[in-house]
Amino acid sequence: MTVANILLVDDDVELLEMLKTYLEREGFAVTVTDDPEVGVEAALSGEFGLAVLDVMMPRMSGIEVLSHIRRTSRMPVLMLTAKGDDADRIIGLELGADDYVPKPCTPRELVARVRAILRRTQPAGHGDEVPAVIESGRLKLFPRQRRAEWEGKQLDLTSTEFNLLEALARSAGRPVSKDALSEMALGRPLARFDRSIDVHISSIRRKLGTSPAGRSWIQTVVRLGYQLVKE
Repeated sequence: MTVANILLVDDDVELLEMLKTYLEREGFAVTVTDDPEVGVEAALSGEFGLAVLDVMMPRMSGIEVLSHIRRTSRMPVLMLTAKGDDADRIIGLELGADDYVPKPCTPRELVARVRAILRRTQPAGHGDEVPAVIESGRLKLFPRQRRAEWEGKQLDLTSTEFNLLEALARSAGRPVSKDALSEMALGRPLARFDRSIDVHISSIRRKLGTSPAGRSWIQTVVRLGYQLVKE
């Protein structure tokens, strides 16, 4: 089995070493840096399966690091945010972070989140339950390659956006609850007041544009969740 290579970027050297030790004990290959500029360069090298970024860093914040990464890369990114800091959390998600973990966090929680993201971002094998193509109207998804097309053109999605769109496409024309979407896309239960799914859905809506009738292709179904319009 391939060992996942994880990049940790945080100015807290003591925390870095603790998380590195724990992740390596869990079977990951880990590279750490307390320099955000070095972190950007490393993230864009193509050598890592996932980056963990702390939001609060001197010289360049984790939000800025994420912005630099997202200009050219769709690699999975997990943000470490201050507990209760909803503004940074939402900005990070809007810029393309896949998920976040509030600090202080336990190494066990971080490992669980990392595993959940990697499970959902690794190219699928050829198991019986993985279709080669999922089609719904103008949308085509290729789960094994984790590739999406909209009206025949490549759709630029983050890993979590792909997961959400796949979940909605599999149930096109029927609502999917936010709880179910969180489990399928993030690998965790939806916490109270957690807006992660809403922010990711908003981003997907922008990328799909509107229907000829001027409506979103992803509809909000009150008290039931979200639904991909079935043509």
